[in-house]
Amino acid sequence: MTAARRQRKGYRAGLFVIIGLTLAAVAFPPTHQAAATERIVVAWHTGLAIDGYDPVAFYTDGKPLPGSPDFELSFGGAVWRFANAGNRAAFAARPDIYMPQFGGYDPVGIASGVAVAGNPGIWLISGRRLFLFYDRDHHDRFAADTERVIQAADRKWPDVERTLSP
Repeated sequence: MTAARRQRKGYRAGLFVIIGLTLAAVAFPPTHQAAATERIVVAWHTGLAIDGYDPVAFYTDGKPLPGSPDFELSFGGAVWRFANAGNRAAFAARPDIYMPQFGGYDPVGIASGVAVAGNPGIWLISGRRLFLFYDRDHHDRFAADTERVIQAADRKWPDVERTLSP
């Protein structure tokens, strides 16, 4: 299969993802929506969000996939990488769906009033939203009482976000 055909195929798949997740967002509204103005975990030396992993792949492939420099998009003060053009198009159309919640900071840390970067290798999709965790213990604490942690993190996030440097 040619590179152009793979790109077209990936783009079509991305459109189906956009439609499906747009409908899911209406059916399952989140308690916390990532916003374009939200502080995002960015690697200081590369400018990459979530260590260069494709945020759409968590949904479409069910696992973290490294993004490619061939499929980048600047958004929210960060460079996002994607595995294919379809995933990039899906993100561009609905970054509020695909961005990790709390800008990629660990929700358990946020609930405790501390900004600690999440690890793309330790993640969970809950309520149709992507959460990244500092370590396995935080992941397990979140999974054990998701609603309580999200509510606490939602309350603390504005204060924690103000402490983050621009």
